[in-house]
Amino acid sequence: MPTAKPSAKSEAARVQAIFDRFCAATAHPKTELNYTDPFTLVVAVALSAQATDVSVNKATTRLFAEAGTPAKMAALGAEGLEPYIKTIGLYRTKAKNVIALSGILLDQYGGQVPLNREALMALPGVGRKTASVVLNELDIEPAIAVDTHVFRVSHRLKLASGSTPDRVEQELMAVVPKPYLTRAHHWLILHGRYVCVARKPRCTACLVADLCPSRELFMGG
Repeated sequence: MPTAKPSAKSEAARVQAIFDRFCAATAHPKTELNYTDPFTLVVAVALSAQATDVSVNKATTRLFAEAGTPAKMAALGAEGLEPYIKTIGLYRTKAKNVIALSGILLDQYGGQVPLNREALMALPGVGRKTASVVLNELDIEPAIAVDTHVFRVSHRLKLASGSTPDRVEQELMAVVPKPYLTRAHHWLILHGRYVCVARKPRCTACLVADLCPSRELFMGG
C-alpha cells in the first residue's frame, strides 16, 4: 500500500522544524571563506569555483595581505597574481578575471563593489552563484546559491526536486521560511559539508534525521 502523501500543512511544519533546528544550533552561520570587505569577499568567492574554501583561504591569506584593494590587485596584473593562487584550480583564468574586475571597479565604481545583482553579474568571473553568495553573505538580498552540497541536501531532505541548480534555488526560495532565507544557504552547505556528506552521510549525528525522508536509505530501515 503506497505511503500517503503528506498534507501541505504538515509538510510546511516539517520544513519549519528543520530550519528551526538549524537556527537553534547555529543562529548566525557565515561563509568559511576569509574576507574583510565586499572586495575581498567577491574575489574569494570567485576563486572558490571548483575549489575548496580551505585551499582558497590558504591562497588569499598572503594575497589579501599584499593586494587587498582593487588598486593593489590591478597593479599586480594577471602574471603577478598567478603565483598567489596557482594552487587553486583554473588559476590562470581566475587571475585574468580578478584583474579585469578590479580594473572595472576602479574605472566605473570608484574602487567600490556595486552591491546589486545586475552590476555584480556583469563583472568578469562573477556569475549568478557568486553574486548570490555575496549579496546573501552581506545581508543585502536573500539568496540561496546552490552548489553540490546544497543540491544534495535539498534532495535528501525533500526540500526540492529540481534537476538543475537554478530550479532547486527557485524551489528553496519558495519553501524556506522567510525569516531564514538569508541563512538557509549557509546551513545547507555546512550540513552537506560536514554531516550529510555524499557517500556515507552521518545520519546518527544529524540534528534533523527524524525529519528526513531519506534517512532509511542510509540507516538500513
